Amino acid sequence: MYRFIVLAILFGMGLVGEDKPQIEKQDTPPNIILIFTDDQGYQDVGIFGSPNIKTPNLDQMAAEGLQLTSYYAAQAVCSASRAGILTGCYPNRIGIHNALGPDNTHGINASETTIAEMLKKKGYATAIYGKWHLGHHEQFLPTRHGFDEWFGIPYSNDMWPNHPEQGKYFNFPDLPLYENETVIDTLEEQSQLTTQITERSVDFINRNKDKPFFLYVPHPQPHVPLFVSEKFKGKSERGLYGDVIMEIDWSVGQIMKALKDNGLEENTLVIFTSDNGPWLSYGNHAGSALPLREGKGTAWEGGQREPCIIKYPKKLAGGRVIDVPMMAIDLLPTLAELTQASLPKQTIDGKSVWKILTGEQNEPVQEAYFFYYRVNEMFGVRYGKWKLYFPHRYRTMEDQEPGKDGIPGEYRMVDMKEIELYDLENDISETNNVATQNPDVVAEIEKLANNMRYRLGDSLKDMKGVETREPGRLQR
Repeated sequence: MYRFIVLAILFGMGLVGEDKPQIEKQDTPPNIILIFTDDQGYQDVGIFGSPNIKTPNLDQMAAEGLQLTSYYAAQAVCSASRAGILTGCYPNRIGIHNALGPDNTHGINASETTIAEMLKKKGYATAIYGKWHLGHHEQFLPTRHGFDEWFGIPYSNDMWPNHPEQGKYFNFPDLPLYENETVIDTLEEQSQLTTQITERSVDFINRNKDKPFFLYVPHPQPHVPLFVSEKFKGKSERGLYGDVIMEIDWSVGQIMKALKDNGLEENTLVIFTSDNGPWLSYGNHAGSALPLREGKGTAWEGGQREPCIIKYPKKLAGGRVIDVPMMAIDLLPTLAELTQASLPKQTIDGKSVWKILTGEQNEPVQEAYFFYYRVNEMFGVRYGKWKLYFPHRYRTMEDQEPGKDGIPGEYRMVDMKEIELYDLENDISETNNVATQNPDVVAEIEKLANNMRYRLGDSLKDMKGVETREPGRLQR
């Protein structure tokens, strides 16, 4: 009788029997890796059409993942672009414009939520190895904005005494190298930086293999001045610039190998992209955005359309090319959906593109994307297949003497007098202005632009937005 009672209890507990119910395991939270290069052009990856730079690791990543061919950086300049991708906001919404330097006394506001802060609340370990560029004073450092660890530089690698125009236009101090919140060195040269960033990234993966992590790898390269280690010097058919890209590709390979070695490859979302287009005034030390028009510092396609590759074997079928427009501001809400994290309490601009990545949806999540530059100047709008530009002043190297070997050439300034409209499906190089043939399209985009001007402003129209927020200010 006693044995019968015990067996009955065991059966009731589901501990005995062939048909015991299985407790459904919850998905293990995915690891997230964001690899973010600096001033890399749309064409500067083999799979994106480079004729003379070999990137086997990135090409393999694209073959096994997704190649996004209409992905846009948040703005065509360093700090603003980083603000956008990390917060899900248009940079001008949160008061981050241009490229912050050693003289700036503002940075990212403590009230803004970064991807790192969002994921830390979900138990993620977080690290950044590379360039920060959202404020160099203590209150703005990445360790104050969600990152457990940081190794790298506080702003661009050319903001140092060795700048070719030091004394002419600039008076930069020494370039500090940080470990968390401590300056551990003053950089005299930078040839080992990509290797050091890579080694620390691999070590972070090894140390955190048993818990979810967010690893942000914002390489200082290929922003000028170009530096490469001996192992890649002279290896490219594209000179020093190509050598630098090849070393970054090697770095991607090392990170992917670390994932595989630790059994993390299937459940890790890896994203590779760049902050803006190539710095064309540097000639042979600049990248290429071909077949796109112009480069960094412009709202033309070459300024903000970037190579983007995403791999996540567990959830995203690989070998696909996605041409649906999306922007860096959409990353944070996408990761929030994927990880079931809470969105920031303050208004953001991005929307999740997860269904586009899975193939469930082929339409953009945003009605339009807006292209700002300088201090809140709305230059253009992407609307479906259309790209419209409002009258503004922009820079070009067309018909100019290019720079060479680290010395920049001089830009020529161009004043766009009238609205211009381009059909990107049939004219990716933006050579044929079709504004006069499509007045209805122009009118529709102008309505969207006016709505955004009301919300975020437009200095070209002397409009201040009702939704903009202040950056953080230095507290002394």
